[in-house]
This record gives sequence, C-alpha cells and structure tokens, in this order.
Amino acid sequence: MQKKPKQQNGQKGTPPSSSWFNWNTLFIGILFLALLNGLFYPALTPQVEDTDYGTFISYVNKGKVKAVQIKESEIYFSVKGKDGKDITYKTAEVNDPELVNRLLKAKSASKGGKIEFTKTIPKKNSPIIDFLLWWVLPGIIFYWILSYGSRKMMKGLGGGNNFLSVGKSGAKVYAESDIKTTFADVAGQDEAKDTLKEIVDFLHNPAKYTRLGARLPKGALLVGPPGTGKTLIARAVAGEANVPFFSISGSEFVQMFVGMGAAKVRDLFKQAAEKAPCIIFIDEIDAIGKSRDQAMGNDEREQTLNQLLTEMDGFDATKGVVILAATNRPESLDKALLRPGRFDRRIIMELPDLEGRKAILKVHLKHVRHGDIDFDKVGRATAGSSGADIANIVNEAALRAVRSGKDEVETEDLEESVETVIAGEQKKGAVISPEEKRIIAYHETGHAMVAALQSHSAPVQKITIIPRTSGALGYTMQVDSGEKHLMSREEMLNRLATLTGGRAAEEVMCNTCTTGASNDIEKATQIARAMITVYGMDDNFGMVQLERQRNRYLGGSTEMVCSAETANAIDADVQKYVKEAHAKAVEIISNHKKEMDEAAGILLQKETITGEEFMSVLRKYGDV
Repeated sequence: MQKKPKQQNGQKGTPPSSSWFNWNTLFIGILFLALLNGLFYPALTPQVEDTDYGTFISYVNKGKVKAVQIKESEIYFSVKGKDGKDITYKTAEVNDPELVNRLLKAKSASKGGKIEFTKTIPKKNSPIIDFLLWWVLPGIIFYWILSYGSRKMMKGLGGGNNFLSVGKSGAKVYAESDIKTTFADVAGQDEAKDTLKEIVDFLHNPAKYTRLGARLPKGALLVGPPGTGKTLIARAVAGEANVPFFSISGSEFVQMFVGMGAAKVRDLFKQAAEKAPCIIFIDEIDAIGKSRDQAMGNDEREQTLNQLLTEMDGFDATKGVVILAATNRPESLDKALLRPGRFDRRIIMELPDLEGRKAILKVHLKHVRHGDIDFDKVGRATAGSSGADIANIVNEAALRAVRSGKDEVETEDLEESVETVIAGEQKKGAVISPEEKRIIAYHETGHAMVAALQSHSAPVQKITIIPRTSGALGYTMQVDSGEKHLMSREEMLNRLATLTGGRAAEEVMCNTCTTGASNDIEKATQIARAMITVYGMDDNFGMVQLERQRNRYLGGSTEMVCSAETANAIDADVQKYVKEAHAKAVEIISNHKKEMDEAAGILLQKETITGEEFMSVLRKYGDV
C-alpha cells in the first residue's frame, strides 16, 4: 500500500479538485450552451433564402412585397408564397437613392396597402467591451488550457503517489520512507560502496567530521558501463542515509526555449535546500554537461550547464545536500564540472569480477526459489557480464524452470539462460540439410580442437550445433578456470588461431569454405589490430600509440592517430598475424584428422556435447 507523501516546510495542501472543478464547470457550461445554440437555434430561426437585388425590385414593382427591413448591409423582405405562407428573402444593399421612393409608392401585398419598411441602426460596442471580448477573454481561455494541461502533464510525469512533483524542475523527490533500497541490495561493487558509506556516515554524524574541519564532498560522479548499478547504488545511499532523494535525468533539463533549463536547475537546488539534508541524483549528466567546446551553438544547453556550475558553487555543503551524478561518457564532460569543489570524487563502477558476479547472483536468487546452485561454475560462465545482465540471466533461468515444470531453479537452468542471453533462444524447428549440418559440426569441432591442443588457452566448456535466434548456427564455449585480468602476447596469438580453426576445419575436412566464419573473421581482425595499435605487441611499431580509444564504457570505438602510410603498414601486419594463425590452425587439424572425424560424428549424433566428452576423445588418442 502506497503511503501518502507528507507535507513539508509547514505548507498546507490545497485540494487540487476544488479549483479544477470551478474552472472546469465554467468551461464545460460554455461549451454546452454553445452546443445547444448550434443545435436548436437553426431550427427556431425562420429560413431565409438568398436572392439578387433585381428580383427584390421586381417584387416591389409587382406589389408582392409585404415588409422590408434594412439591417446594416443586407435587405430582408417577405413575400407571400403560393401556399399562403410568408417567404423571407435576403439580398445585399446597393447604393440606390430611389429605394425609399419606390417603397413609398409601391403597393403592398398586405391588406394595409403600403409596404412596411424599417432600417436598423447598427449598435457599436465600446472600445473597452471590444477589448475584453477580443483580447482578454481569449487570453483567459488560453491561459486556462495551458495551465490545466501543464498540471496534467506534471501529474503524468509524477507517475503516482509515491513521490511529489518538484515545481518546474520535473524532478522526482522520494520521501525518506519511500526508499527501500540499501547497500545490502548492491553487490559486486565493494569499492564504490566503501566510498559512499563515508558520505552516509557524514549525513548521520556531521559533528564527527566538522570537529576537525572536514567538509562533506559536494558531489560524487559515478562512472562505468551500462548496467553496473549506478542508479541502484545512488538509491541505496539515500535509503541508508534515510533522507529525501531527488532523481532527475540530464535530458529533462534540455528544453526548446533558451533559459528554461537554467530555470529548472535553479528550482531543483532551491527545493533541495529547503529539504536538506537530502541527495540529488542526476542520471546521464552528459546530456547537459558536455564540454562547451563540443556543444558550441546550443545556447540552451550551455546556459543550463553554466547555471549548474553556479549552483554547485553557491550552495553550502555543511547543510547536507549531496549531488550524485552518473554517466557512461566521462571524457565528454566539461572540465569545469569535474574540478574539485564541484564533483570532488569520481567513483568507478567497472564490470564485476568473479567474486562480484557470484555475490550478484546470490542477491538476485534471494527472490527466486532455487536448489543447490554451483555459484562458481555459473560465475565463471558469466565473465564480462554486468549486474543487469546477471539479473536478466536469473530471470531467464526462472522462466525456463517454469516451462520445464520444475519446482525450483537449478544450475542447469542458469547455464542455459547464460547461452540464451548471449546467443538467443534455440531454434529447434530450423531445417538444415545434412551436408550443411556436417560442415557446421566440423567447423565447431575445429575451434575446439585448436583450443584444446594449445597451451595458455581457455578450456572448452561446451560445443553445440543447435541454431540460435541470434543467427548463430552453432558455437564453441570456452570458460577460463579462474579470473583473468591480463592477456599475454602468446595468449592472444593462440586466441587468433582458435578463431581461425573453424575455417581451417572446413578447408581441411570438407574441402570448402563457407560464410559461417564471418564472425570469427571480425573478431580475429579486431584482436590482431589491437595487438599492433593499442597493446604495442608488434615488432615493427613497438610501444607507440596508433589508435585512440573513445567511449570506453560504450563499446570502445577507436580512431587512428597515425599517417596514411603507417595505416597501410598496420593493415599489412594485421594480415600477417591472421595468416600465421590460420596456418597454425590448418597444421593442427591436418595432424589430427581421426580425432576430428570421431568428435564431429559424436556432435552430429548428439547435437550438443560437453567439454569433458570432447576431451575424452583426445585422451583416447593420447593427445592430452
């Protein structure tokens, strides 16, 4: 059950329904009267037919006209019809000086013998009434529509009763009782938690620090890849500190009109000062905090950033207002935003290591009924996964267990869900010809054979030729026995040979080459180029930076920082590395054709084999 947010700062709440009811009743009443007028007025008003001035004069001369009324620039006259009923006509008034004499001399169709005619003197409104009708009233209606619409929009942005809309800023402020997240809900980021615990302790016991002259850091910047828990840990800080939590995205400050974003920043800090101690969290701060050299030409973004810099300088940190911000692109932020006194601390939240992944698994499995889980095995299989990825893997495992009719999640479900997240669901209904299936089996066996017969190579965990929804027709999974943080030149060359093992197997065992090696070629080229341009492992170039990495936390795109001649030489060396690795793979497979035939035959029969089953074939021939 949601709790009603309590009123703060002694302000009394005004029921929003009362003012809305008065304005809405008035507006609906006007619309209703206008609708009635449009529906019934035409039915109550006599029908008037248009005619020309000549016809009017003809009727007057023939004595068929009963009455004439001249109203502004139109003439209305009634004529007795054949059925005895009066018909009213309308014509335009023309400059006819003899009209009055004609009407006086003409005979009337009525018994009186004379035509009754009148002329209505037009009434003119006073300038004040015209001003009120044409300027003030439309302005009031437009203002009502605008204000009512903005209130509804702000209510929609609020998303419920668990938070309050903060004036013009659009931020969501959660009361201290609404934040249930604590540091116990955050795993795999122990260093970040230790850093932020000090901020929580300062908010709880400020005198402990101020007695020595220490001051609370004004801001902390959370930096890391997507899915590592930056927003989660910010909520955990608010939950641990038990203070109000302002949450807003950087994109919400960017407005169409210049100055609106700066006004939102001022309003946000004003509200935060009133509710201090509190925490302000700005997600994706790079939306407004980009370097002003990069954002030239966007006055609104620049003014918003300038206002943010001013507000961060102006507020008093001793009051307990802490600013947390998150970004995936720290290199794009303005230097003035990162200087000490604004964001004093940069907290790096990298992808979790093995122990971190195991801890994250345990946190998410608390909410899932599960049996005895081999956390070490699953943790090693999820190398390179973020906290969000692991949460998705646990959910997929629970869904798989439900589909299988199990009572609890098992290690097998988690292992399969890892493959589902990486390669997609199994396409069990895919139809593959026997010849293509044979080529795929030899291709995957070639990867496993080259990996197994090299030193410093990750053990083979699983081989499958079941197609996946990602487009993969099969894959070979290798899992390191432990956590690795460094790769040697020898390990990278062995990795190149393993990647080229699939194509080598096609050539040696099937006398063909197919499009199935496209992903292997892409990865092998990336590794060979990185060895030369990033890691300085090439004898020709040595330890020289030839590529600059950009967007480290968003895929790590690179750009060349060398001449065209050097780039050509790099391409030649890349080809050399890949060719040498391919030649090594061809040699290994050519020397172990019997093992290839037997392993591929088992794979064709079972479609999926474990690394242990594959290694038993090699042990049978004395290769390992």
